[in-house]
Amino acid sequence: MRIIIGSDHAGFELKEYLKDHLNGSGHTVADKGTTSLDSVDYPTFAHAVADAVAKKEGDIGVVICGSGNGVNITANKHEGVRSALGWLPEVASLARQHNNANVLALPARFISNEEGVSILDAFLGAEFEGGRHLRRVEGIENHI
Repeated sequence: MRIIIGSDHAGFELKEYLKDHLNGSGHTVADKGTTSLDSVDYPTFAHAVADAVAKKEGDIGVVICGSGNGVNITANKHEGVRSALGWLPEVASLARQHNNANVLALPARFISNEEGVSILDAFLGAEFEGGRHLRRVEGIENHI
């Protein structure tokens, strides 16, 4: 799977940990930054990931900041992007199954690296169920 990942400074260490995990699992990873713990503005990196996902440069996006909220809100400004805040594996899995989420937002200040891996793996391992959920996802896209 092609994964596009990005974070601000608060999510930098988790991003690096997840990149190692993804690379070790055979995924192709494109890192949209940031590249250090120096303070940066999260929208820059969330927009970069969401833009790449919207353009289908990757299959899935992962955005990370301290709470996950800022990057999640930012990513959802892009047409065709459905970003979901995941803080538990079950929540992340349901976001894919029921909402056809294609971006996972993670709260680096509230989860460990190991929890981040579990959440990410649950997200990647889930598939959209379609059926009654398709109508609802279409409602998101069409502003019904």
